[in-house]
Amino acid sequence: MPHVGTADWPRRRLKLLLTGVIILFWYKLLTVVEMSHLFEPEDIVNALLYQSFPSYVEILGFYAIALLWVPFFLPLWKRMALPLRIASPVVMVGLWYYLYHHFHFWNNEPLQALLVEHEDHYTWGQLARGPLILVGLLLGELIARYYRKPLARRVLAGSIAAASAVLIVIFLGLAGTDLPQELMAIARNQGKHPPELMFMLFSVGGALFVLALAVLGAEKLATALKPITVIGSDALKAFYFHIIVIFVGFRYLLDYFHSVSYAYAMTLTLLLLLATALWIQLTAWIRAKT
Repeated sequence: MPHVGTADWPRRRLKLLLTGVIILFWYKLLTVVEMSHLFEPEDIVNALLYQSFPSYVEILGFYAIALLWVPFFLPLWKRMALPLRIASPVVMVGLWYYLYHHFHFWNNEPLQALLVEHEDHYTWGQLARGPLILVGLLLGELIARYYRKPLARRVLAGSIAAASAVLIVIFLGLAGTDLPQELMAIARNQGKHPPELMFMLFSVGGALFVLALAVLGAEKLATALKPITVIGSDALKAFYFHIIVIFVGFRYLLDYFHSVSYAYAMTLTLLLLLATALWIQLTAWIRAKT
């Protein structure tokens, strides 16, 4: 954000756009990886042409498209008055809700799915999840401004934790005596797509709590949780590594599709996390040596 409008901005904007193109490439490649085990070639081609959408790699499609419009949105964002910036996530939620319920995009289901989501197409809509981008911009500005000031950083971490607590309290209040059923529904991703209130309250509230810990703990927490932070240091590389391992290794080569216990699946998940961290460290070491 500090570089918007400077002489260096065109270069940085181009870098963001090229990153979007790279993510788009991996999105399409991993679409083939995900679908090759269970789908016919025609279905895979339809997915590549945005006629249908797989599930697990769709988040990359969202990121890729977002990185193609966010660089052009940032100058406008920087010129906005602070009250408008704060209100913008709410405005976008309202726009998404209206379009999702009252506009059918000329019966073009893929277009609707890409913009506001469609119950028959598993993808993340730009307007449906766009408010999270705007909230991220707001939080990013605060963190950039106050992270290096110890007292201000603690206040910021406390404020983020308080926002997390508000969302979780609202979730608990709405769940009432049905809390076990609501938690089980969230565990099964009910309400994740298209986004529903209870799922978003729980997931965003939890995400803000993790962010508050990260802001408060800073480098000490990053060192203590190094396997996780190593994965986060190159999120794209971590994503395509674990997708390939899951769909090619576990599903296809080892035939683990719907054939292992939950405890065994959790063990595989732990091993995959460690393997991903090792993969990122190894490739970073090789890059540094060459």
